[in-house]
Amino acid sequence: MQLVHRAAELKNRLRKVCVSLGFFDGVHLGHQQIIRQTIADARQHEALALVITFDRHPNTIVAPARIPPLIYSLPQKLRQIELLAIDAVLLLHFDKPFSLQTGEEFVRSLVRDLGPIQSICVGANFTFGRKRSGDVELLRKLGAQLNFNVHGMAAVSLDGKTVSSTRIREAIAAGRLDAASQMLGRAYSLSGEVIRGDGVGRKLGFATANIDTNGLVLPPNGVYAVRAVADTGSYRAVLNIGTRPTLQNPKPRLQVEAHLIDFNDNLYGTTLEIVFVEKLRDETKFGSLEELREQITKDIAHARKRI
Repeated sequence: MQLVHRAAELKNRLRKVCVSLGFFDGVHLGHQQIIRQTIADARQHEALALVITFDRHPNTIVAPARIPPLIYSLPQKLRQIELLAIDAVLLLHFDKPFSLQTGEEFVRSLVRDLGPIQSICVGANFTFGRKRSGDVELLRKLGAQLNFNVHGMAAVSLDGKTVSSTRIREAIAAGRLDAASQMLGRAYSLSGEVIRGDGVGRKLGFATANIDTNGLVLPPNGVYAVRAVADTGSYRAVLNIGTRPTLQNPKPRLQVEAHLIDFNDNLYGTTLEIVFVEKLRDETKFGSLEELREQITKDIAHARKRI
C-alpha cells in the first residue's frame, strides 16, 4: 500500500481513481464494506483503489469540546486499511484552513488534484465540508457534472442495530469486548508506543511495558489476559488498566501496562498491539505489596491457561 499526503505523490497518476472517503475509526464492518466496494470498482475499471482519510478527528478542529476517544491509533487504523488490499491511502492533514472548505469546494479540489475519478464511495449518512455542507446528494449532483459514479452504502447492522464507531466505543467502555469485536470484524485490540514508567513492576519482579494510549477509548479498569504483538513476535501477557491503588500514590493516574510472559527484551520506543482475550479480575487494593505480588503470580498462571 502506498501512503501519501498529497495527490501529486501518487504513482500511476494517469489511471482513473476509485475513492473511499471517510475517517474510518476502527475500520469496522461498515467501513470494510465501503472500502471493498471501492476495490471492486477499481478492479472492474483498471483504476487505482484509493482511501482518503484524515490524520486527526475533525472535531479536533471544529468542535474541540466534543473530540471522541478513538478506537484505533492512526498507525493501527492504517494497518487495518492496508490489510484490506487497498492500493493507496491519501492521508490529509485536517487543520483550520482545511475545515473552512465547503463540501463542493473539497470535491472539486479532489477532481482537480487526482485527475479522472471513476467513483466515490461513502456511507449513506456521511457528511463533510464546512457546516456539513457535503453529503451523498451533493456527491451525486457533482458526479453528474464531473463524470464520476457515487455509492452511498447502507449501514451494516448486527442484532438489529447499526454498526458504528460510536456504538463500538460505547461497547469498549462498558467492557463488552465480544460485542466490539463482532462489530469490528476482528478481535478488539489497542495499540500504542511503549514509554518509560516508574519501574515499580520490575521492583516487584514483574517488568511491564507501559503503553501510551492517550486519546484512545479504554476498557474498564482491571486485569486482562491478552496477547501482546511486538515487532519480534506475539506473546502471552497480562495487562493492567488502572491507577494501581495498592501503591497509594498521592497523585494516581491511569496507566496501561503489560507484563509479557517469558519475555525480557527492551521494548522502549516500539509499538505494542494488545489483543484482548479475557478479563481476569477487577482492579483491587491489596493490604501490602507482598499480597499484590502473590496476586500477580496467580494472574500470570491464569493467563497461561487462557491464551
